[in-house]
Amino acid sequence: MDRQPAPMEGGSQQGRSTQARRAGQSRGRVIGAALAVGGLAALGALAWHLTHRAPAGPGGPGGPGGGRRPTTTVGVAMAKNIDIPITIEALGAVTPPATATVRPQVAGVITQILFREGQMVEKGQTLAVIDPRPFQLALGQAQGNLARDEAQLQVAQLTLTRYRTLLTQDSIARQDVDTQAATVKQLQGVVATDRAAVGSAQLNLGYSRIAAPVSGRIGLRVVDMGNYIAAGDAAGVAVITQVNPIDVEFSVPQDDLPRIQARVKAGAAIAVTALDRTRTTTLGQGQFLTLDNQVDAATGTVKAKARFANGDGALFPNQFVNVRMLLDTLSGAVVVPAAALRHGPQGDFVYVLNQDRTVSLRAVTRGPGSGDNVSITQGLKLGERVVTEGGDRLTDGARVQLPGDKPHQGGPGGPGGGGRRHGGGAAQAGAPPAGQPASAQQAAPGGDGQGRPPGGWRHRQNGQGGGGQNGGGQNGAGQGQPPAGGPAN
Repeated sequence: MDRQPAPMEGGSQQGRSTQARRAGQSRGRVIGAALAVGGLAALGALAWHLTHRAPAGPGGPGGPGGGRRPTTTVGVAMAKNIDIPITIEALGAVTPPATATVRPQVAGVITQILFREGQMVEKGQTLAVIDPRPFQLALGQAQGNLARDEAQLQVAQLTLTRYRTLLTQDSIARQDVDTQAATVKQLQGVVATDRAAVGSAQLNLGYSRIAAPVSGRIGLRVVDMGNYIAAGDAAGVAVITQVNPIDVEFSVPQDDLPRIQARVKAGAAIAVTALDRTRTTTLGQGQFLTLDNQVDAATGTVKAKARFANGDGALFPNQFVNVRMLLDTLSGAVVVPAAALRHGPQGDFVYVLNQDRTVSLRAVTRGPGSGDNVSITQGLKLGERVVTEGGDRLTDGARVQLPGDKPHQGGPGGPGGGGRRHGGGAAQAGAPPAGQPASAQQAAPGGDGQGRPPGGWRHRQNGQGGGGQNGGGQNGAGQGQPPAGGPAN
């Protein structure tokens, strides 16, 4: 009666097993959630610590300069007194004063080529010859017609003279005299036409010798000897470019027009220098020639032209060059490197190096510049040193050092003063103070050299006057040494 059936006991055990598994799964989920929350909290704490911790000096917390910005190494230059040329820089193109394509005036076969490619030729020099025989024959024909018509004119003039004599004797009708006078005028017109034909034939014969229209350098020939060439052929025989003298065209900003015009009105000869692409080689020295008569509305510039003698041929037609136009010279200007001049919301300024290795922010007024130098018209004196490198990390009153300066040696407390919390000094230097055992230095690693523990560690060793674990910083006998008769830690 007291025993339970076996099937019911087995079912109860199975139920307890299911409940145990469910409880284990629930505890696992709780533990996993707790671990996830803890991990997130740890990541948050780490991020806060990394973003809010105080910057450390070169030696870290407790090291030399701990908790202060490191000294910046800068480059400096001295303000000098030199002459500054006031120039205008521009990009220009070499333009020949004259370019001529040598084209024949008559058609024919080329029998001679009398020039070399690239040769310097003079105006009127014969370059090629077209077969002259057809033109010689045409000239002879025109001269024959002229001689015939001149003879007819002479006969008509003699006949008119006789008719006029007979008319005075009333031996001939007036109508015959008038008709003979008209015949004489007609023949005079024919003779004039013949003379023009002779001149045209002579001109064509002269055109059979192709001459240079201008002086200059001749290019590559287009046609060879033996080829037939037509009158006015588009390609011509060759192209001649005048290179001596030669011009350079460039554009200047419209804002510079008043200064240029003022110099031109004063009668000054404005020097212009042509430089190569790298601005290191001077290609020629010339003079400003003229300005264009209007401003280009698209670019806001005005075209200008300068002329160069180009005796050595360094300037080549259509070559791109850098142009430097010297407007004036500023004498006795205070000059610093352009890298020393900085720009801020209040205007231009420089960092001036003081005697105590600190810098002062000084507002200045900028003047004209030349190359890597810029003049200072106000705010800087001759001989003062300004910062040229490393100025991006500076502020007014910041301490700096020069590349040749020796690093500071740490004294008591270290450079910048580690203080009681960030001790450096003798303990960091590794030498114990005079009359003190070495154990005093090793009592608290990172301490200030007097037995005090590093900043943030408030515990001290058991000693005289300590009174337990939470004793004051300097109450221990012997500055961190064990008390007399007491046990040493």
